[in-house]
Amino acid sequence: MRSLLIVALSFCALGSKSFAQEIDAQTNGKYTSSNKGKFYIYWGGNREKYSDSDIEFRGADYNFTLHNVQAVDKPKGWHLDYFNPSRMTIPQTNFRIGYFITDKYNISIGVDHMKYVMLQDKVVNYTGNYPDRGIYGEAVANGQVLLTEDFLTFEHTDGLNYINTEFSRVDDISSKLFKTWNSDKFQINVTEGIGVGFLYPKTNSKLLGKQRHDDFHIAGYGLSAKVGLNFTFFKHYFIQTELKGGYINMNDIRTTHDPADRASQDFWFAQSVIAVGGIFKL
Repeated sequence: MRSLLIVALSFCALGSKSFAQEIDAQTNGKYTSSNKGKFYIYWGGNREKYSDSDIEFRGADYNFTLHNVQAVDKPKGWHLDYFNPSRMTIPQTNFRIGYFITDKYNISIGVDHMKYVMLQDKVVNYTGNYPDRGIYGEAVANGQVLLTEDFLTFEHTDGLNYINTEFSRVDDISSKLFKTWNSDKFQINVTEGIGVGFLYPKTNSKLLGKQRHDDFHIAGYGLSAKVGLNFTFFKHYFIQTELKGGYINMNDIRTTHDPADRASQDFWFAQSVIAVGGIFKL
């Protein structure tokens, strides 16, 4: 009984200390202004725009480059699939989990699940050679081809997966704009960050009449930078909007079931993101 009483008193003391620390944090400084040691996680959707790119295709009996190929994303729109665990990879989504190493700086890892679709039926310039020119309905003129479906379909639609780590800074602007603002109830933050990672696309392609190929493959690397606004409610819940731009270089894209058939391309992207999340201490 004596031992149990000592243990009980010890737990009461620890609980009182923790409660006192929480009260002190709320009275001497806003809880939301102290981020060090917190984790955060968010989930959301995105839209993209891509620069034109040159795509090189190479295999055992061909090597040619399509110049200034255009591509678009493949939006799902407002849909419950964003929150359906069995269908979450169908829309264009963003997932990220991070940790604050100081009150302002955090590191994170995440996946930007983008989608890239080459525009069909466009006339583009090409250089190089491939067999059986003209049998795919693609021949237009010397040095030009029409991107027919028989000649080429080319998508990263499940998706253009940019798996990356980011180093970011967060600054509370609400307390600076409004001196009496209670940031424990509502807080506005500006966030900026830089990222680096690798591309793990699932490329859906059909080239020169060969069997369609659709498989995941590590294809290259990416670099990115972002700026955004974070709106935090009741200390733990937030909505975050971001504008992100970056460079993608994929020099090893699988195009058919033959390992000798590969493609490469590089391009710039611009991405807008809206996400919901939570921030907490373990």
